[in-house]
Order: sequence, then C-alpha cells, then structure tokens
Amino acid sequence: MYAAPVGVAHHEYAMKILLLALALAAAGIGQAASHTVITMHQDPNCGCCGGWAQHRRDNGFEVNVITTSDMASVKAAHGVPVQLASCHTARIEGAGQLIEGHVPANAVRKMLLDPSVRGVAAPGMPVNSPGMGPMDGNLITVDFQGKPFSRD
Repeated sequence: MYAAPVGVAHHEYAMKILLLALALAAAGIGQAASHTVITMHQDPNCGCCGGWAQHRRDNGFEVNVITTSDMASVKAAHGVPVQLASCHTARIEGAGQLIEGHVPANAVRKMLLDPSVRGVAAPGMPVNSPGMGPMDGNLITVDFQGKPFSRD
C-alpha cells in the first residue's frame, strides 16, 4: 500500500493520484495520434474524401493520399466487407488496422487502443460525418463484424 502525505486525507491523496494517471493517459492518446500515419485510398473524382483527410490532420494524424480509379480492388485487397463500403479506404501504418469511410477521429483513437479491432467503418455516405457535414452526436460507426463501435 501507500501512505498519504501528512495532513492529507487518504481518499484525497488517492483521488489526486487517479487524476494524475488519467491526465497522463489522455496525453498518451493524443501523442499516439500525432505519430500515427494513415494511408488513404480515394477515387480522384470524390470531393468529400479531402474533407475527411483534413479532419484527420486537424486531429493530429498524418495522412498520405493515394488516388485510384479502381477502389473496388483496393477494398478487396484490404478485406473490407462489401456491406460496409464507403467512398475511401484507409490503413493505419504499423498497426494495419483499417478505416472505411467517414469515421471520426475519436473512433479511430478508440480503435488504436484495441489492436484486436481489425477495422471500423461508417458505411455509405453519412451526412453527419467528417468530410460530409457537421457532426451531430448520432453517427454510429461499426467494426468489421458489423457491431456498433462508437457514437459520435
């Protein structure tokens, strides 16, 4: 066990330690995003993908963009489930995790914390997603098994 400093109640000391631990963990999550490189494949004729890439950059990610007219082959090569397809496909370098479509930065950070999650998707073209329109707190992303992953 540990002893609280003289004059400080045990529960106060424990709370301060907990808050310090949470602050350090939050700083680590932000640091992880700032060193995360994402390679995004997009169709050269798509106008919304650039908005999604900028959302990523605004949230501390590095984004490399590859344009291709054959997105179906990219999705197939990466194993993106057909029912979860969207306009662009991204891969987190190093981790190998996938992002399909207009997934918000918060969901990507959550996925980075769990290496067992192979990918997260915002299927279709949701109007309340980064690159498409203002976020309203009702965007549901799903993992590659189709299970709800986050709500942003």
